[in-house]
Amino acid sequence: MRNFDFAPLYRATVGFDRVADLVDRALNADVAQPTYPPYNIEKTEENAYRISIAVAGFAPDELNVEVKEGALFVTARKATEEGTRNFLHRGIATRAFERRFALADHVRVTGASHEHGMLHIDLLRETPEALKPRRIEIGRGAATPAQVVDAKPVETSVI
Repeated sequence: MRNFDFAPLYRATVGFDRVADLVDRALNADVAQPTYPPYNIEKTEENAYRISIAVAGFAPDELNVEVKEGALFVTARKATEEGTRNFLHRGIATRAFERRFALADHVRVTGASHEHGMLHIDLLRETPEALKPRRIEIGRGAATPAQVVDAKPVETSVI
C-alpha cells in the first residue's frame, strides 16, 4: 500500500487537521470492513440525511443508538431466547453487531425510528452563524474590531 504525505496540505491550509486525519485513517483502515447489517445513507434535503439499517429480527428495545466523540454508534444485542426452537433453516441473522459512523462537524441526530425491520436515523447539518460567510467592509486606515463585528451576512447559492 502506498503512503501519502499530507505535509504540503498543512502549509497551505488552516484548521483542516481533522480532515487530513480522517483521510489518513480511511487509507490505513483494514480492507475487510464488516458488511453486517446492510445499510443505506441518503440525502433527504440540502442539509438533512438519513441512515437506514436493516435490523430484521430485532425489537426496538434490543437496539441502541448513541452519539459520542463525534461518532454515531448503533448497537444491537438479541435477548436470549427462552425455550427451544427447532429451525429447519435459519437465514435471518440476528447476531449482535456494532456499526460506527463518523459524523462531520455540526451534524446532529434529530431522531430515530424502527419500522418494518428497518432502523431509520435522521441527521441534520446545522452551520453555526459564526461559520457562515460574511462580507467584511473595507475601510480606510487600520481595521477596528467594530468593523469586523458589524459584518453583514453574504447570500450564497449552491450550484
